[in-house]
Amino acid sequence: MNKKLIIGTLLATVAFAGCQQKSVKDKDAIEKPQVEVKDGMLSPEVLWSFGRIGDVSVSPDGKKVLYTVTYYSVEKNKGNAEVYIMDADGGNVKRLTQTKNSEFNVVFNPSGDKIGFIYADGDDVNIYEMNLDGTSRKKISDLKEGDLEGFSYAPDGKHIVYVRAVEKKDKYAYLKEGLDKTTGRINDDLAYRHWDNWVDNIPQPFVAEFDGKKIKDGVNLLADTEFESPMRPWGGMEQIVWSPDGKKIAYTCRKKTGKEYAYSTNSDIFIYDIATKQTENISEGMMGYDQNPVFSPDGKTIAWESMERDGYEADKIRLMVYDFASKKAAYMTEAFDQNVGSLHYSADSKNIYFVSDYHAKDNIYKINLANKEIKQITNSVCDYTAVIPTQERLIATRMSMSNPVEIWSVDEKSGKETKISTVNDDLMAQVKWGKVEERWLKATDGKDLHTWVIYPPDFDSNKKYPTLLYCEGGPQSTVSQFWSYRWNFQIMAAHGYIIVAPNRRGLPGFGQEWNEAISGDYGGQCMKDYLTAIDEISKEPYVDVDHRGAVGASFGGYSVYWLAGHHDKRFKAFIAHNGMFNLEQQYLETEEMWFVNWDLGGPYWDKDPKVQKSYANSPHLFVDKWDTPILVIHSEFDFRIVASQGMAAYNAALNRGIPARYLYFPDETHWVLKPQNGILWQRNFFDWLDKWLKPNKE
Repeated sequence: MNKKLIIGTLLATVAFAGCQQKSVKDKDAIEKPQVEVKDGMLSPEVLWSFGRIGDVSVSPDGKKVLYTVTYYSVEKNKGNAEVYIMDADGGNVKRLTQTKNSEFNVVFNPSGDKIGFIYADGDDVNIYEMNLDGTSRKKISDLKEGDLEGFSYAPDGKHIVYVRAVEKKDKYAYLKEGLDKTTGRINDDLAYRHWDNWVDNIPQPFVAEFDGKKIKDGVNLLADTEFESPMRPWGGMEQIVWSPDGKKIAYTCRKKTGKEYAYSTNSDIFIYDIATKQTENISEGMMGYDQNPVFSPDGKTIAWESMERDGYEADKIRLMVYDFASKKAAYMTEAFDQNVGSLHYSADSKNIYFVSDYHAKDNIYKINLANKEIKQITNSVCDYTAVIPTQERLIATRMSMSNPVEIWSVDEKSGKETKISTVNDDLMAQVKWGKVEERWLKATDGKDLHTWVIYPPDFDSNKKYPTLLYCEGGPQSTVSQFWSYRWNFQIMAAHGYIIVAPNRRGLPGFGQEWNEAISGDYGGQCMKDYLTAIDEISKEPYVDVDHRGAVGASFGGYSVYWLAGHHDKRFKAFIAHNGMFNLEQQYLETEEMWFVNWDLGGPYWDKDPKVQKSYANSPHLFVDKWDTPILVIHSEFDFRIVASQGMAAYNAALNRGIPARYLYFPDETHWVLKPQNGILWQRNFFDWLDKWLKPNKE
């Protein structure tokens, strides 16, 4: 029987009190916030009170599920992850930790009788183990240098591979002699920053012997190089995996540095032999992203996610399976016009389970490796984010526009899907939720355009509501059934807005042709799709056509800036977060050069008509047509789209005499991750919209 999180917390408290071996209990641990949901209103403060499920691990026998939940303290302005365990059917929930800092990378050891995790106590970041009841917490590593970023056990338990941030050598140290207070940075290549960090260190994998008590000194698989594995910023331990016999390690790496690194997405799958210390590239000649390898249980094959073309980060994600006997890789999903992710073999090595996006919903699939037949296992209006097969069931994580991530159990034979975690059930029950509706519209070229419409709670079709056009970022990122703690459709709806969220041209889940239609055509069909969506939904009598706004981030921010110069009086308010304003500026300011080279076609000095078409659609060229109030948001540590883009757009609006506001975060990135900044973001968001779209608001 499923139990509420509070019951699990009480059980864990009893367990702490009753154990003979002491477990850690810290009075400074961040506990679940206690908030009052007034009138069912999903406010920023309520949104930041949700527990966020992180690591999920299944015991070797498939009977237990281990997971972390992070709660945030607005007062302390930080979050804290704690460890929980439950039966695979959702019963017997127990909280295992209560510490002032977060446990992460939480996994079962190979025998299933211990829990391994990473814990940071100040500057001391190391690997720990504890019993399944949270007792006998012991440090099993003694790493002194470099931030520890992840680890995993070898299947035989005799080795551990861990990832540590290795400092780059400062070849200009001789210029800094005697200058211990200088803050100057000296760079001489293009790979000096990435997404949200200066590249001062590189994550690299180490393999070390483990006797069950202590980890010995590790051997760096990438010693004397500046290659990274896993690949930043998205890669984790899913990019470094063990063979079933514990004798080999497969890892993902893009063995490039400097300008070559900034221009290429060509990563490969490498196999490292522990005994011989030899490394083999098994994806050589495959020119795009190759990542996230998974060994078959019988050790005969290895699968991974693969993109075909170098420099195209949004290419189709293919399933490749390499046979060790023949030394050949087979493309398994050639006839499947969808992406694959979260790969896991079945126990008999004959099938692979994966998650795929189709028509803005991510569901679970299975492919038979013998005949390439693909079967869809789930068909729900949701986003499954990961799947782990066990002997009796599939354990998966799933979310939707109306539900944060929870853990689910799927019966493959019956198709029954059962939620087994209850982290947010008590809070969910107090909130009023808006209806989410799926629409299909006709685009200007006659093709079908998928659009989500989200209505305010207690929606009354006889009333008129201010309406928002949501512009997706990416640019190739589906408007699927995602749950966000910033761009959350339900909190927008709770504030009295109808949201129109189209899957415009240039998004996956609708075939590769649809996905690729945006490259080189930023101001073209994708913008027509946006206008089609808002125009068609505005024909409904409950849409207040005199009070519509457009909002978006990243490419969505670009979209807002572009629409500001082309909307023909449709909108009365705009909000652009971390958006591209000046594309010529963007080409030389961004850090992943492959992105702008592919999407814009190349540098702005290239006179090719196709390239010039891209730059001709730069929003800054249409500021003379701006006539609508705009809120601009940007952050200092966004290196993908730097803060000067936002400043330029804000200054342009003020110089044009247009009402504008600039929200700037000196300590945030492409995302807003700190609780108080997140709440300030939401308050500004709705204060601005209410000012211009709710004229009768008191």
